[in-house]
Amino acid sequence: MIKRFISYYKPHKTIFIMDMIAALLLSVCSMVYPLITNRMLKNPQVKPLIIWSIILAAIYLIRCGLNYFVAYYGHVMGVKMQAQMRRDVFTHLEKLPITYFDNNKTGNIMSRIVNDLMDVSELAHHGPEDLFISVIMLVGSFIVMGSIYMPLTLIIYALLPFMCFFAYKSQKSMRSAFAESRQEVGKINATLENSIAGIRISKAYTNSKFEFDRFEHDNRGFVRARKRAYKSMGIFHSGMTLCMDVLRIAMYLAGGIFVATGKIDIIVFTTFSLYITLFMSPIEKLVGFIEQYQNGMTGFKRFIEIIDEDPEQDSPVAIDLENVRGEIVFDNVSFGYNESKNVLSNLSFKLEEGKTLALVGPSGGGKTTICHLIPRFYELESGSILIDGKNINEVTLESLRRNIGIVSQDVFLFDSTIYENIAYGAPDATKEDVERAARLANLHEFVEALPDGYETLVGERGVKLSGGQKQRVSIARVFLKNPPILILDEATSALDNATELMIQQSLEMLCAGRTTIVVAHRLTTIKNADEILVINDEGIAERGTHDQLLDKDGIYANLWRGITKVS
Repeated sequence: MIKRFISYYKPHKTIFIMDMIAALLLSVCSMVYPLITNRMLKNPQVKPLIIWSIILAAIYLIRCGLNYFVAYYGHVMGVKMQAQMRRDVFTHLEKLPITYFDNNKTGNIMSRIVNDLMDVSELAHHGPEDLFISVIMLVGSFIVMGSIYMPLTLIIYALLPFMCFFAYKSQKSMRSAFAESRQEVGKINATLENSIAGIRISKAYTNSKFEFDRFEHDNRGFVRARKRAYKSMGIFHSGMTLCMDVLRIAMYLAGGIFVATGKIDIIVFTTFSLYITLFMSPIEKLVGFIEQYQNGMTGFKRFIEIIDEDPEQDSPVAIDLENVRGEIVFDNVSFGYNESKNVLSNLSFKLEEGKTLALVGPSGGGKTTICHLIPRFYELESGSILIDGKNINEVTLESLRRNIGIVSQDVFLFDSTIYENIAYGAPDATKEDVERAARLANLHEFVEALPDGYETLVGERGVKLSGGQKQRVSIARVFLKNPPILILDEATSALDNATELMIQQSLEMLCAGRTTIVVAHRLTTIKNADEILVINDEGIAERGTHDQLLDKDGIYANLWRGITKVS
């Protein structure tokens, strides 16, 4: 994992190298200060004092510039690395199968992309820099202090392995605590996203207390996780502070004994006192680095978990699906969302190009599942689906989905303008193309009457538009895409009768000349279909035209007469 983390430095190696050079020079500046102080103490005359003071001032100015470079460009490097990681994970998310999003909450995914990567960015900047400075200063201090008086230096550095051992032991508990804390943050984000998205339902059912209790449950879980994290941090920090205090006592005790016995003079001891402060600085940086490392690498691990998810993949021999006529064949198709039960078992039917097939039947029979399998949102357990004689598993996903248009009951509009939501069907379309699609969807006059016209913002999920208006935007989007295959998944079931009639006219225009599969809620909308399949738990219970099914006087006839409620 560390190797993968380091790979993100490659595009920014120039800034990284310059940042490390600046860090090295900062370390040198810090080590020079006690040496100059030693010289000033040994020769306390006015002229040398002035000269050394000028040199010190110059060093401080240089250090000021170096600190600015490290603070600014180092953070810029970290932000660029974070942006690249976020770019990579977003690109990968777009390639993941629908099953991943079925099993992972949106808020949890967002937490990994936003919150976690912020800490990764800080580690990317400060981690190598702090570690490098600490090592340089520890090694440099040892060399300089050893050259002054080696016995006292060895006594001080003899305590360093004990500090390292304590830090190593402490970081194990910190790692698990930080990981748990990350998970709890993801849960809170998921709960918030869910509650905010459903605020209208919450208000309609006066369930604010229920929503608060659900949020508070996750919030308390977060507090418990953070308490464990802070407990491990407290043990780590207090233990390291105690180690450093013991180190100071050892230095003052040993140094005092050496002065008392005449081994060293007071100037040497004063220089050592300055260096012990300098020695503590990299130790403190290492303490901060360990904490930051745990925080950042926990976030990076959660980022990698998404990156390592298997994406949707084309077959190695996949070809583009071109010049599509629209013939669809289901050949002994079986599929289930879990291993315990199949939704479809050995389903077979054929839909000729340009024809309309309607699917009716009770809820849970697999009608929507059939619609999801054609664009390969899910992979089949067995059997095959053919379009124009080509197995959909042997054509590229991009070309397959490019030739399929979907209008569903649950219309999703992006928080953007009406124009951009329509143009989503063909991003390179002209303004004239977008307006033509809107006219075909009986939407143009409504949009033109708005103060901002096509630049009207629709709000999150299209909340500023009515159900019928949102549906017409989605129909216009498909008109613009102009696919040869069309799937209507209960496209008018949520609309009132008057609005449904208007939408139905647009849908009839949209279906003209296309191979169409319609999942029907109201049977009056599909009585002119070329074939109707009645789907239940056992598969295809009945099939035929509207008149043929009425003559059979079976399930469909009962549905038509209203004996059985359509779901």
